[in-house]
Amino acid sequence: MPENKEFRKNFALIGAAGYIAPRHMKAIKDTGNQLITALDKYDGVGIIDSYFPMADFFTEPERFDRHLDKLRRGKENKIDYVSICSPNYLHDAHIRLALRNDAFAICEKPLVLNPWNVDALQDIEAETGKKIFTILQLRLHPAILALKKQIEEAGTDKIYDIDLTYITSRGKWYFISWKGDIAKSGGIATNIGVHFFDMLSWIFGEPVSNTVNVITADMAAGFLQLKQARVRWFLSINEQHLPKNVKESGKRTFRSLSIGGNEFEFSEGFTDLHTLSYEQILSGNGYGLNDARNSIQTVFEIRNKESVGLTGEYHPCLKQINIY
Repeated sequence: MPENKEFRKNFALIGAAGYIAPRHMKAIKDTGNQLITALDKYDGVGIIDSYFPMADFFTEPERFDRHLDKLRRGKENKIDYVSICSPNYLHDAHIRLALRNDAFAICEKPLVLNPWNVDALQDIEAETGKKIFTILQLRLHPAILALKKQIEEAGTDKIYDIDLTYITSRGKWYFISWKGDIAKSGGIATNIGVHFFDMLSWIFGEPVSNTVNVITADMAAGFLQLKQARVRWFLSINEQHLPKNVKESGKRTFRSLSIGGNEFEFSEGFTDLHTLSYEQILSGNGYGLNDARNSIQTVFEIRNKESVGLTGEYHPCLKQINIY
């Protein structure tokens, strides 16, 4: 999208050194806007040169906050949006920082870790008049949009049997980083599964019941009853859980979504979903607090429930990897 200075929005970004930050930088650039300033406690952020080399950069949140406040009080470069790519447990605080500086917030998932955080942020939205947006990019995936339409056209009486399997191998570093700390990441289900739970409840209706079969530091599995679906799910970061043929091929990630015994393919088409998300937000149609509520409640329950083992409905992977 060509730059139009008359309508160009000014962005700040928190978490510039993170894995997901370049997608946000690209989305800001692709939508014709400008990154004015960025924050990360780690200073290896050369990726900024590929997008906005003239952006100011801070490693201390206090000085970054001060800078946003100065911009807010000045006549030029007031920040319109703050993009938040920081660790999960800091999202709530960084959203508040954005709204306190009279900016809209665009936050990566999970928006927050606890359901009551959503209620508190709604109060702050009302106080400031600024809106909080979240990135739920799977809702913009062409194949998933087509699936949602198909389910809607089939009517509300049908209940679907679904198996969700997502294994994405992680090394020893994972458990040393904030991602391996459940208090900071929310655990496996939150860190790698929240977007799948959001997508499924968006298509098949709100959760009715939520059972956890097994949960450990590197995997989780359970059964989620939605209004129109019975979901057996399995999430893992342990490469030993990969199917044999996947390991033999040298791949380290396996994703499968089976609906009624038929494989649903959506492995392609992810390239520009963050840009599409930004386009939606900038046009006033982005996803907000209430859109994120179901998935936040689901993963909160998963990490706080007692596991029941191999009873009732459970994912077939649990038998194959000999959990018990």
